[in-house]
Amino acid sequence: MQKLIFIYNANSGLANTFLDVAHKIFSPKTYNCNLCAITFDTFSENKVWKDFREQSNIDMEFLHIDEFETKHTNTNYTYPIIIKETQNGFEEFMSTKKINTLNSIEALISIIKTTL
Repeated sequence: MQKLIFIYNANSGLANTFLDVAHKIFSPKTYNCNLCAITFDTFSENKVWKDFREQSNIDMEFLHIDEFETKHTNTNYTYPIIIKETQNGFEEFMSTKKINTLNSIEALISIIKTTL
């Protein structure tokens, strides 16, 4: 495996970030990116996640939908998703459906550790 690519169900940019923060504050139950919700608190990266990410030997890349689709055209994914990039191309590591069942950052970390 070369790396894990985490693709959030959001677009990049300051305006989108502002809208995402507002959505998390005012209507968290309808927020449509569980990957964002568990890896980030309202205003900053989740500390448990940040510690894991910084101490891990796993190469990780974090992208928004528009950033991923600009770099990798002709892809057909639902978001959020975690993709494993290998020398043979992309493989789904964790589907949108699976990500949406996660209820904590510890659950995500556990799956990453046990699967890799």
